[in-house]
Amino acid sequence: MFRRRFWVSLVLSIPVIVFSEFIQDVFGYTAPSFPGSVWITPVLAVIVFAYGGVPFLSMARTELKTREPGMMMLISLAISVAFVYSVASLFLPGTTPFFWELVTLIDIMLLGHWIEMRSVRAASGALDELAKLMPDTAERITESGDTEEVPVSKLGEDDVVLVRPGASVPADGEVVEGESSVDESMITGESRPVGKEPGSEVVAGTVNQDGSLRIKITKTGEETTLAGIMRLVDEAQKSKSRTQLLADKAAGWLFYVALGVAAITAVAWVVATGYNITVLERVVTVLVIACPHALGLAVPLVVAINTSTAAKNGMLIRDRIAMEESRNLDTVMFDKTGTLTKGEQGVVGVETASDWSEERAFEVAAGVEGDSEHMIARAIRDAAQERDIQRASVSNFENFRGLGVRATVDGETVHIGGPNLIEKFGIERSDDIAAFAEEAGSNAETVIYLVHDESEVVAAFALADVIREESRQAIEALHAMDIEVAMLTGDSEDVARAVSEELGIDQYFAEVLPEEKDTKVEQLQSEGKLVAMVGDGVNDAPALTRADVGIAIGSGTDVAIESGDIILVDNNPLDVVRLIRLSKASYRKMQENLVWATGYNVFALPLAAGILAPIGILLSPAIGAVFMSLSTIIVAINARRLRNINLSVAA
Repeated sequence: MFRRRFWVSLVLSIPVIVFSEFIQDVFGYTAPSFPGSVWITPVLAVIVFAYGGVPFLSMARTELKTREPGMMMLISLAISVAFVYSVASLFLPGTTPFFWELVTLIDIMLLGHWIEMRSVRAASGALDELAKLMPDTAERITESGDTEEVPVSKLGEDDVVLVRPGASVPADGEVVEGESSVDESMITGESRPVGKEPGSEVVAGTVNQDGSLRIKITKTGEETTLAGIMRLVDEAQKSKSRTQLLADKAAGWLFYVALGVAAITAVAWVVATGYNITVLERVVTVLVIACPHALGLAVPLVVAINTSTAAKNGMLIRDRIAMEESRNLDTVMFDKTGTLTKGEQGVVGVETASDWSEERAFEVAAGVEGDSEHMIARAIRDAAQERDIQRASVSNFENFRGLGVRATVDGETVHIGGPNLIEKFGIERSDDIAAFAEEAGSNAETVIYLVHDESEVVAAFALADVIREESRQAIEALHAMDIEVAMLTGDSEDVARAVSEELGIDQYFAEVLPEEKDTKVEQLQSEGKLVAMVGDGVNDAPALTRADVGIAIGSGTDVAIESGDIILVDNNPLDVVRLIRLSKASYRKMQENLVWATGYNVFALPLAAGILAPIGILLSPAIGAVFMSLSTIIVAINARRLRNINLSVAA
């Protein structure tokens, strides 16, 4: 609405300005004259007032009803006085209309509010994104053993459903038949698939991977874990309070100041000169000059430049209030998986038997895992590639559920698998490999063994969620800004402690259930801390919305992005540091602009009132309008300087 009214009003304002007598005198030209040309300025100005000014008058009514005057009442006061005076000046001798000032005032205010509204967060789609995780239909098993496709809403407790590989679990339940791995990362945020067998619990919205499961439904509808997370998101969104802009407060003060100065001006001039047209001109000048040309743009211009600067640096701003609040943060809470870590398994250590080299172990292991899409297989292949090791040629590949894989390499049989594999073969590990596995286990790392000829463990690989290279640098930079760092994870106490100690994190919360994450944010907030939450999973959504500033990792799930106030496109923790620096710099620019804008009024209002009239200095409404425009230009130039800010973080 503001955009449309701005462009229409701007087009109509051009002839108003061109045919204005004051503008013609200032620039020394004469506008074309033709029958009716004298009415171009007043008629078009009236249209601009009616079309572009009405929204401000309408919003001013709300401020009037609540008895909280702000920007809308100040703008409405100025444009109404300018309109009435300009129309009256057509019929009052000795007065000069300034329709050009009326229309430019309206244009600038429309532009400012258009810019401002663009930066305001759109209605969050977080709940819609959560709902998309749920399948629309399910395969229910009938009494005869066949399957029938039914809407998920028709499922009831104790119904048994078939969940095929790649399908989503339709409701919370218990596995009654089948074995498989289930990707629960969208709920738990953890990267490792979870093995399921009869008796295991499954959660609605999670994705079955490599085997068929028959699941007995235990919870449906509003009782499911996913529905509970949706309720938390909804509650957290409703609990977020709005902050009044400094400009609105300044406008409220200025409204009373303008009325007070106008009243004093009227009384003083009536006493000094008697009631005449000069008194009216003085009062009008005061009220028009009080209108916040610059004040109306002081914050929106900075917000617009802040938003574009952030985007160029990999940060998308969805909520401007959260962006402003970021400057005051004293605690940043990171979700571990996918945020401080890469959210994927990587090889973090390797130990080989005395007659096997690491290169040979990776060559064989990468060859055996060459065609598998399992995350452990990808981790081994990636580790070999990083070391520039070529995969060995393999044949006779076989997969054994729950044990691992087998293949033939150079005519010899090799297996890759976990502890169950060596237990099945009854193989004893060497002391070095056993010690390596024990240390890896104490760090909650997964150990995978390479077995030669079903009789010898020739290598062991330790796998874990890999810490991002930028995480340590980001935490050091936050500490340098006197900001505490906390970490949330669903992992064990051992994993949380190891990561926390390695990165120098101040406080961590381990084994946190999905529904508990937002309560950890509340816990810190109850200690008087202003908390930012950084996360990427569905289970992070309530915490993201509960936090004072929610920062979503861009490559995370759509619902986390929809719940975040700010999106980090590049998945880089260092962007949190850049965000805070940009917020601080933007706030400084807002303060500077507000000082310029209100400072102009402090200087101009006494002149408009005629305080220097005894020495022959009297500010006319038109000249006052010119000064007002200069103030706007200064504010705009100062806001643009924000583009030059350096957000780089020293290594």
